[in-house]
Amino acid sequence: MSEKALTLKQSGVRWLWLAIVIFLADIGIKYVVMNNMGYGWANRIEILPFFNLLYVHNYGAAFSFLSDQAGWQRWLFTGIAFVVTGLLTYWMSKLPAKEKWNNIAYAMIIGGAVGNVFDRVIHGFVVDYLDFYWGNYHWPAFNLADMAICLGAAMIILDGFRKKDTAKA
Repeated sequence: MSEKALTLKQSGVRWLWLAIVIFLADIGIKYVVMNNMGYGWANRIEILPFFNLLYVHNYGAAFSFLSDQAGWQRWLFTGIAFVVTGLLTYWMSKLPAKEKWNNIAYAMIIGGAVGNVFDRVIHGFVVDYLDFYWGNYHWPAFNLADMAICLGAAMIILDGFRKKDTAKA
């Protein structure tokens, strides 16, 4: 027996508005950073004893992974982001819109991934600007898109631990 397909309004695709908001906020903040801050450590803005605003370029992935390579990683990460975005959008189309937790998680990852892809395609690097540190140890700089991706991924992991209702109607 086949199940009735969900309409766009009934499916999780309805939650893609959140991905759009994250994408627009991400590129908006990056635009402000690029046009109003000097590049590099010397131009950081000290906000709190553990937090700076800092404009830097990331040629790699999370935590500058592969940033020291010759440039091929730009297209690898762009390709991965397109595949992940496609898969998550497909999964959202199969999930009911009322399953908010997973749809929000997927939308956050999509919004963040598209924000970083935009940077990679337009600039050749990702703009990072958040610098958290303790003493002399600085966590690698990151941005809103990275936060959305990490939070969305954490939500997916946490969902694996949530109690599922296995009762059938």
